[in-house]
Amino acid sequence: MNPEPASAGTIPRATFASLVTDRLRTNIVDGSLKPGSQLSEIELATSFGVSRGPVREALQGLVQEGLLLSEPHRGVFVPVLTGEDVRDVYVAREALESAAIRAIMSSATTAVAHDALDRLVTLMARAEAAGDWASVGNLDLEFHVALVDASSSQRLRRMFTTVISETRLCLGVLTADDARDDLVQEHRLICDAMKEGETEQALAVLRRHFDDAVVTLLRRQAPVGARPSDKVEAIS
Repeated sequence: MNPEPASAGTIPRATFASLVTDRLRTNIVDGSLKPGSQLSEIELATSFGVSRGPVREALQGLVQEGLLLSEPHRGVFVPVLTGEDVRDVYVAREALESAAIRAIMSSATTAVAHDALDRLVTLMARAEAAGDWASVGNLDLEFHVALVDASSSQRLRRMFTTVISETRLCLGVLTADDARDDLVQEHRLICDAMKEGETEQALAVLRRHFDDAVVTLLRRQAPVGARPSDKVEAIS
């Protein structure tokens, strides 16, 4: 985490804050900043070559996203999620994504939503065939974001932003052995059920998809400090 210092006179403070936010978000998600790590404004400002203001803004933004935890009189930490936290994240995801599916299926945008989701599943399958597990994982989460976006509900989107960030924290405990062979197929089944107007079938597959993810996460949660592999996100 040693970016080249930039001139404060040429780059707006907001840009500095965005750069710091992006770098910290990446370091939290990829495991460079391990669960339980405490973040220091002074140390981060020195590392990034910026003042404490942009760092403070970045930390506050990541706390709002759910990627950091602010504890009064103690500081800011990368959260350590318990088994109950993992279950709760997926309870919230099932509620939000089920609501999104119902909203899509009751609207005139089902075909458009299907096309967008189908494109992502196709890309996931190609990435899986190529052994590009990092892309599989990214496309997996992108599928679920696209699903909620297709609901056209601003409130669902807003609530989902925090939940998907917390999902990334959950996935940080996984290893290469946790990649699921049926991942692409499950996304395909959700997509196809929506295309055929089978709302309950789509919801059932989504529920099974999340149940399997929770089982895997709880099994692998013990080594919380472990570094994730390039397959780490291919389970959500």
